[in-house]
Amino acid sequence: MKIRHPEKQNKPINPIKKKPEWIRSKLTNSKEFFLTKTIVNKNNLVTVCQEANCPNITECWSKRHATFMIMGDTCTRACAFCDVKTGKPEKLDPYEDIKIANAVKKLQLNHVVITSVDRDDLSDGGSNHFKRVIETVRLKNPNTTIEVLTPDFLRKGDSYKKILEANPDVFNHNIETVPSLYVKVRPGARYFASLELLKNAKKNNKLVFTKSGIMVGLGEEYNEIIQVMDDLRSADVDFLTIGQYLQPSVKHYPLNRYYNPDEFKQLELIAKSKGFLLVSSSPLTRSSYHADEDFAKLQQNRINNH
Repeated sequence: MKIRHPEKQNKPINPIKKKPEWIRSKLTNSKEFFLTKTIVNKNNLVTVCQEANCPNITECWSKRHATFMIMGDTCTRACAFCDVKTGKPEKLDPYEDIKIANAVKKLQLNHVVITSVDRDDLSDGGSNHFKRVIETVRLKNPNTTIEVLTPDFLRKGDSYKKILEANPDVFNHNIETVPSLYVKVRPGARYFASLELLKNAKKNNKLVFTKSGIMVGLGEEYNEIIQVMDDLRSADVDFLTIGQYLQPSVKHYPLNRYYNPDEFKQLELIAKSKGFLLVSSSPLTRSSYHADEDFAKLQQNRINNH
């Protein structure tokens, strides 16, 4: 008689841990949510809210806040934490800058966040395209402040300077995790290259606010998080975001643990003591979560510090 063993291939690769009570996104069916969705869809735009399966999408879209993702929906990297698809991207849309500028106007945004996939296939990493989008958005929406969340432009030389030439109000590049986890979590990137990018962005444009974010719950040590804070301050980063890593699927990097709200508060206090102009630390904090309100705080804090 044959003994049947459970088939290993039927088991999830990385089982998803049940979410605690404090991880709850706000649901809504408001008119504003559907207005935002309609404008995004009609203009055939890509948002990181949808592509990265952001837990805050309903809350943000209900306030007409959307983070536009340019240069397509396909990334040339395969970060283990990210839900954006990987593959060979399509050609750049030559009218994307106009589409986004029009959407910003229709949504009547006071502050807009523009991000992108990694485009290692392009000689400049897409920096010229990024610059054109910023310039067209500003031309059509002169009173809207612009925040960019950029790739690292690894091995693309000074390409990133093109973005800074367009004078965004906030230059964001996420460090994502601690150095010891980069090989597994962010294999296509380099920790110190990301730090250097942030440092050079500030050197290049003293007036721009620099910003970076880290996820927790991937298996990092507490003292490693503190070291990242120190490294970011050494790079003269103004604004730090700290959020909970939420494993998108069984194929993604395994979640090690959930941090509780008190731990996030403690991390916020430590970061503030290190001299960041602003710190946002909570389970659902994401790079562009409450970005418009945070920009107003950044401006006020800079005034207060002078």
